[in-house]
Amino acid sequence: PPPCRRCPPLPAVEPLLFLATLSLGLQGPLATQYLWDRLGAERGYSGPNGSSPAGCGNGSTHDDPLRQEVEALVSHWNLCINLGGFFVGLFSVTLFGPWSDSVGRRPALILPAVGMAVQAAIYLLVMYRQLHVAYFLLGRILSGLMGDYNLILASCFAYVADTSDRRARTFRVAILEACLGIAGMLASIGGGQWRKAQGYINPFWLVLATSLAAALYAAFCLQESVKQQKPAKLFTLSHYKAVYRLYVAPERLSSRRKLALYSLAFFLLVTVHFGSRDLFVLYELGSPLCWSADLIGYGSAASYLAYLSSLGGLRLLQLCLQDTWVAEIGLISNISGLVVISLATTTPLMFTGYGILFLSMAATPVIRAKLSKLVSEMEQGALFASIACVEGLCSLVATGVFNSLYPASLHFMRGFPFLFGAVILLIPAAIIGWMEIWDSNRDYSHFSDASLSPAD
Repeated sequence: PPPCRRCPPLPAVEPLLFLATLSLGLQGPLATQYLWDRLGAERGYSGPNGSSPAGCGNGSTHDDPLRQEVEALVSHWNLCINLGGFFVGLFSVTLFGPWSDSVGRRPALILPAVGMAVQAAIYLLVMYRQLHVAYFLLGRILSGLMGDYNLILASCFAYVADTSDRRARTFRVAILEACLGIAGMLASIGGGQWRKAQGYINPFWLVLATSLAAALYAAFCLQESVKQQKPAKLFTLSHYKAVYRLYVAPERLSSRRKLALYSLAFFLLVTVHFGSRDLFVLYELGSPLCWSADLIGYGSAASYLAYLSSLGGLRLLQLCLQDTWVAEIGLISNISGLVVISLATTTPLMFTGYGILFLSMAATPVIRAKLSKLVSEMEQGALFASIACVEGLCSLVATGVFNSLYPASLHFMRGFPFLFGAVILLIPAAIIGWMEIWDSNRDYSHFSDASLSPAD
């Protein structure tokens, strides 16, 4: 008889996404704070440790030219690192994603996890050896060449599309997004406290360990989800053409229109998510809220809890509503919460806004699931690769728009960017509602034509 396997392959990709997201969630804020401390020390500036920011104290630090120089340098390096990772990743994700439709998802999960581990190792080397911070850019580019986190995201969602039926797909996608929330919450709360207690190096060893654990899980524990694997060349333009054909294939005019509209709705929704999350801490630090580090941690946890509450709400609402209307309720929750936050002048009102956001993450899994149902099984990798690139673009646009809007609106309304985001969300709400009504009317007309045809 064949030998008994102690560890049969698992069909669950959620642990891998959790590990990768925990690694990324720890790495981002820690790297930014390291840049601040390192560049500040090089220029003889050390910020007021633990003191209140400008707006809650005497405001003298805000006008310090040395502080402004350090802020500009950190912003410059962050922009360079993010742009380098985005543009390299744009080409690698759209290469590896369609390739995984042929050779399988596991290679497209192992490669980016190893790339993230390489990036963490380079960051650790910079910290140990006090190398120039430009090596951070090198680490990010190497990770981008192997697909970076966006390829893990794309491959995980494609994996779920491979292994779930159409009816259960929305909930499976929502479970994946809940993993993002749980990992993000742990990283945001634990990373800051750990850095305060032990500095940067020990937390970055965990970043390296979680990335390697994700790669090992994909290599040895994960079952392959592509049923008909076949060898395929990696370096060929046909992979890019596969992504291009999704949106321009002439034989699928209706699907092409839906793909474009749902992608637009997804872009606007995720841009508002990223943009508002970028500003929450800044908004809470300033007057009149003047939150301490503990309150900021609770606020961050509350924002990430929306992933879990949205998962539960989605499951309950699916019992009596179609996915489209669940997404609309999620958008209403998001819009209402942002409006309350934009007007928040007290801590209870701010937490009320976070509470109203409890279903705010219900719309994105619905849109992802609807997009995956518009393409064939052999196009899931190409589709989610393109969505991952859209998410990368969302991050860049959100950073540019919301971080520019916030200082520009301080003199008339501190919460204006959140109000702006709430107005923008009316567009995806209109798109999703119109698409559902249009489909219902078309189905009704087809049904009427079919019922009248015997009489003709």
